[in-house]
Amino acid sequence: MGAWIWDSRCEDKQTCRFWRALDIPDGAVVTRARLRITADNGYRLFLDGREVGRGSDWRSLTEYDLTWLLRPGRHVLAVEAFNDRLEAGVLAGLRMTFLDGGEVEVGTDTNWWVVPRDERGWERRRRPGPDWRPAVVVGAFGSAPWTTRPLAVVQVPALRPLTLPFWKQGWFQAGLLAVCLAAVGVSLRLMARLAWHRHAEDLLHRERMRIARDVHDELGAGLTQLVLLAEVTRREAETGGPVRESLQQLCSRARALAAALDEVVWAINSRRDTLQDFVNHTCKYAGAFLAGAGMRCRLDIAPNLPALSFALPTRRNLFLAVKEALNNAVKYSGAAEVHLSIRWTSEQVEVRIADEGRGFDPATVPADRNGLVNLRQRMQEVAGSCEVISAPGRGCTVVLRVPLQPSRARLRGFPGCRRRGQAAVAPEGPTRAGSVATVRNSVSSNPSGAT
Repeated sequence: MGAWIWDSRCEDKQTCRFWRALDIPDGAVVTRARLRITADNGYRLFLDGREVGRGSDWRSLTEYDLTWLLRPGRHVLAVEAFNDRLEAGVLAGLRMTFLDGGEVEVGTDTNWWVVPRDERGWERRRRPGPDWRPAVVVGAFGSAPWTTRPLAVVQVPALRPLTLPFWKQGWFQAGLLAVCLAAVGVSLRLMARLAWHRHAEDLLHRERMRIARDVHDELGAGLTQLVLLAEVTRREAETGGPVRESLQQLCSRARALAAALDEVVWAINSRRDTLQDFVNHTCKYAGAFLAGAGMRCRLDIAPNLPALSFALPTRRNLFLAVKEALNNAVKYSGAAEVHLSIRWTSEQVEVRIADEGRGFDPATVPADRNGLVNLRQRMQEVAGSCEVISAPGRGCTVVLRVPLQPSRARLRGFPGCRRRGQAAVAPEGPTRAGSVATVRNSVSSNPSGAT
C-alpha cells in the first residue's frame, strides 16, 4: 500500500482529482494485477478513462482485479476523491506480477498529480498538464488520524475488457462515415444535374415559344397575303379560263399550307402542353376533316376538362395517330358517321375512334400495311398502345392509350422534352349520361342529305 495523499489545501466539501501514469514494457505479460484503494470520504476509480469502481467508507479496502485490463504500453490511473469534512486523503496500492516472475508495486505518493478542477478529459490524458501540481503525502499507512487499520477487504470480480457493439467500433464508424460522404457527394451531383436539366428545360421552353411565334408571325402572315392576292387575281381573271383555274389551285394549296402551318405551331408551342388544349384541337380537327368528307362526327367528351400537363411528344404522337385513324375511316369504312371518344384517368388518356362501316378482318391485313404500322409505332414511341377491333360488316374501332404522366413514358426520340411543373388537378371521373356532345356536319355532296 502507498501513503495517504491529498492536495496541499484541505477544505470541507472538497473534490480532488489524482492522476498517475504507468508503463508496461513491450513483451511483458501481466499474470496478476491487484489494486486496493480507499478514501476519506469517497472516491471514483478510473483506468484508461474507464470507470472501474467507487467507494465511500475509508475503514474498508476495495480490491480490484485488473489483470485482463493491463497490456504492454502506457496506462493511466485516475481517482476522483471527495472530502465531506475535516481530514481528507486517498490511499491506494497496485501490485503487478509478470510471467517472468517479476513484480512491480505502484502506491499513492508524490509521483501522483493533482488535476485542476476545470480540466476536461483528464482521466484519459496520456501526459500531465503544465499547470498540474504534485500530490502531498498527508500521512503514512496506519498513521493519525487513520490509525485504525481497514476492517475488511472487499474483493471485486475480475474486470474484463469492454466489448463494444459493432456499431461503436472504429471500422464500422469509418465505413459509415465513408458511406455518408459518398451519399452527400451523390446528392450534390444529382442536385447539380437537376439544376442543369431545369435550366436546359427552361431554355427549350423559351426556344419553342420563340419558334412558334416566329413561324406564326412570318410564315403565317406571308401565306395569308398570298391567299388574298390570289383571290383578288382570281376574281379579276376571266371566268373559266386556264389562269382562273390555276389561281384556284394556288388558293387551295395556300390554304392547305396555312392549315398545316397552324398544326406545326400548335405542336411546338409549349403553351399548348395541356390535356384540355389537346382535346379541343383534336375535336376541332375531327369535325372539320369529317365535314369535308361528307361524314358526321359524334363527340363523346366529359365536360370541365382539367388543365393537366400533356407533354409535347405524347400529345403530338397521339394527335398524328388520331389523324391516321380518321383518314382510314374516311377512305375505307364507307360509314356515314364516325364516333370520337376521349377519356382520361390519373394514369392514362384513351382515345377511341369507331365507325359502323364495312369493317375488315385484322388477320387478313398484311403486316406491312403502313396505316396500322404507323399507328402502333407512334404509340410505342410514347410507351402507349394501339388496339384495332374490327370484323367484316361490323365496322372498326381503334383504341389509342398513352400514359398521362411523361415520367411513365420513355418518350423515345424526344430526349430534351419534359413536362413543366403544374398544379395537380384531380382526374375526371366517368362521363355522366347526357354529357355526349353531337356535332353533325353536312355538305351538299352528302347523298343522303342528312344533317
